[in-house]
Amino acid sequence: MGLRVLLVESDISVAIALRDALGAAGYTVATLTRGDEGLARAKEGVFEVVITALRLPGLSGLEVVRQLHSAKPKLPIIMMAAFGTTESAIEATKHGAFEYLTKPFEVPALLQIVAKAAACHDPTPGRAGAPSCVEGKSGIVGSSPVMQKLYKEIGLAAKSSLNVLICGETGSGKELVARALHQYSSRAEEPFVDVNCTAIPDTLLESELFGHERGAFTNAETRRIGCFERAKRGTIFLDEIGDMSPNTQAKLLRVVQEKHIQRVGGNEKIKVEARILSATQRDLYAAIEANQFREDLFYRLSGITIRLPSLKERMEDIPELVNFFLRRFCLETAVETSSIRPEALEFLQTQKWRGNVRELQNVIGHSLLLADHHPITLAQVQQAYAATCRLLIPANRTVADYFAELIAKAKQGEIRGLHGRMLEDMERELFTLAIQMAEGNNARAARWLGVTRRTLRERLLHFGRHQHGDQARLPQG
Repeated sequence: MGLRVLLVESDISVAIALRDALGAAGYTVATLTRGDEGLARAKEGVFEVVITALRLPGLSGLEVVRQLHSAKPKLPIIMMAAFGTTESAIEATKHGAFEYLTKPFEVPALLQIVAKAAACHDPTPGRAGAPSCVEGKSGIVGSSPVMQKLYKEIGLAAKSSLNVLICGETGSGKELVARALHQYSSRAEEPFVDVNCTAIPDTLLESELFGHERGAFTNAETRRIGCFERAKRGTIFLDEIGDMSPNTQAKLLRVVQEKHIQRVGGNEKIKVEARILSATQRDLYAAIEANQFREDLFYRLSGITIRLPSLKERMEDIPELVNFFLRRFCLETAVETSSIRPEALEFLQTQKWRGNVRELQNVIGHSLLLADHHPITLAQVQQAYAATCRLLIPANRTVADYFAELIAKAKQGEIRGLHGRMLEDMERELFTLAIQMAEGNNARAARWLGVTRRTLRERLLHFGRHQHGDQARLPQG
């Protein structure tokens, strides 16, 4: 007799197909259609693996996972969801699901996961650290494979008390991940205190983190309670930790090691119980090599490391992100839900998005204003993109470098019509900068440029239709 699998699936056709596939692979399969019946059978019977759908009559799949994992913590549970969400993925992982699959999926992929789960099954009693998932208040959007992997990592990390380092490019959603880690942890009822290490001058950061006593320095007229004290037994989130000065790094290391703080100008030792989440866009390994970041602090903060994917690594999530932003913006402005034309959405899926999700969000917000309660068109998206996209050239790049690069490419036969190409690139950057500085006001930007609004609009449409990808752009200097 093969390894025993319990399959709980209310869709009869899906249940039959999976039962037959599992049977052909050598498993002995028992099938049920209700969540409450599945839970009772799993508790009473002996199975190596349980597979459950998310939506079931009688008891939801999430509740099956939660109760079954509590009763049999070493029994691997695989969850299937036709409409997987960020929340359900994190919640399932958090409550002990071994794996989370979004329908439709390939049967060989399921068989591979079942084999892995069966190999991990330990019938002896005791607690186990199986993976877990989340529910829908986090604001994290996307169902691509890299995002499904991220949800599992969040669910697992939420169960731990280890400090977490969140790495990712600007605009990729590091703070959202930090808030999800807090929300789905046992500290969710305690405070979440966030600190932007780049927004506070270094001379004030120590006071912000640890607090100060009255008279500790000039203008310290009252005692101040710092972020670590305010976090209590909750979570403190240190954003852009890589920009912290060496002096503050040393003081933070002492706090992490000794689990207490002293207010600036004070002698009292105050116990620290908050979990520390940190985030950075910097390569901290390179910063350590350059003696810009303490190696001992790095290892203290990175008990768990989570790396966020950039938007270009999950372009298939753009339609879902666009719809999410549209719903949110419409709710905030109390207007009817808007829509976007297919060609406009297609345009968004072909851009580079160096500003990641934050840049996409800005473009959608601007496009919605331009659409004025009507479906968003390609022209409006192109105009919004031109107004919000970031310049592609570092600030230290010179005009001479730009000209030299273009001439070199022309010499190699990579560029034709060099003069026209140069003029178009210059015009594109000029118009983009003007609209950025005018905060999207086309009339104002056109006035500064000395052109008509119609000319400005036509040129922006032209630039939107003729993107040059990663080509050299005119530098700022």
